[in-house]
Amino acid sequence: MTDLLAPRALTFSVTKNLAARSPQERDEILANPGFGKFFTDHMVDICWSEQGGWHRPRVQPYGPISLDPAAAVLHYGQEIFEGMKAYRHADGSIWTFRPEANAARMQRSARRLALPELPTDYFIESIKQLVAVDADWVPMADGTCLYLRPFMFAKEAFLGVRPAHKVAYYVIASPAGSYFSGGVAPVSIWLSAEYSRAAHGGTGAAKTGGNYAASLLAQQEAYDNGCDQVLFLDSREGKYVEELGGMNVVLVYKDGTLVTPDSKSILEGITRDSILQLAEDRGHKVERRNVSIDEWREGQASGDIVEAFACGTAAVITPIGLVKSNDFEIGSADAVAGELTMSLRQELTDIQYGRIEDRHGWLTRLDA
Repeated sequence: MTDLLAPRALTFSVTKNLAARSPQERDEILANPGFGKFFTDHMVDICWSEQGGWHRPRVQPYGPISLDPAAAVLHYGQEIFEGMKAYRHADGSIWTFRPEANAARMQRSARRLALPELPTDYFIESIKQLVAVDADWVPMADGTCLYLRPFMFAKEAFLGVRPAHKVAYYVIASPAGSYFSGGVAPVSIWLSAEYSRAAHGGTGAAKTGGNYAASLLAQQEAYDNGCDQVLFLDSREGKYVEELGGMNVVLVYKDGTLVTPDSKSILEGITRDSILQLAEDRGHKVERRNVSIDEWREGQASGDIVEAFACGTAAVITPIGLVKSNDFEIGSADAVAGELTMSLRQELTDIQYGRIEDRHGWLTRLDA
């Protein structure tokens, strides 16, 4: 389902929140925001219908969304979302990172879930409109940001199994503190032997809530085994590394090569692709290919694999110290973060926060 050809300009109406938090209340939240616990005073709302296309764009007070009990999303899970950040630079300006890539991924997700594709211009403008109203919610402290959550769902009241004829697109925002309050440290990963995140030909490459719901039971199993995250293998053979519940995986070999799993059921990580680009800029070889769990285990034991990390929007890069399963372990709980892992993390965050040159043109200013 597409709605991308010759999109007409959207003019946003703005309704200010008369019950917005006071500057003092906002400052108290920004002093310790956590992640996903507090939300700004406003949100974006754009409607889509089969007859009218995208229409009625507006910024309105943050609050509950009214849904008919027969809304298609509640019964058939026709829903997608994105995750991105707004960064406050030292001069006070506000920027985001590679929004065109987020827009393109949301279009791919929409295509897979039979939802209308939001044009890139609309996507970026919706982010700018929200930040324009809630700019004071973008924190200044080092390592903090405003997390942005665009999402889309089928709202038509209809119980037939077909693509919905009415859809809603929203953007909400949440101030986020530093992901690693005690510093970046390697995590332990539980290898799921019983559960798969996504099937071949399924929705694994789409950023849809069902994929995350499918990971929750395995994630609880990881917690029960003293691990921080869960690692999934492919659903066909149960031997190839796919990804964590919400992050991509990258292995670093002793010759400097970076290897990341290649699969049509893996989310195409924007953070991962950016990190791999930075590695290539330094002269490192990058391979996107099948990686078996046995290759990881044997490579770690022989010293051929020297570092491993997970990456995603929220944490940027998370070093992996230990992989546990019912039958074996890879690495050590006492492992230290790899030198290349931490160097790439520093370079990427320095770009995002405007501390070094953005030579790839990845940043987009939101408050201009």
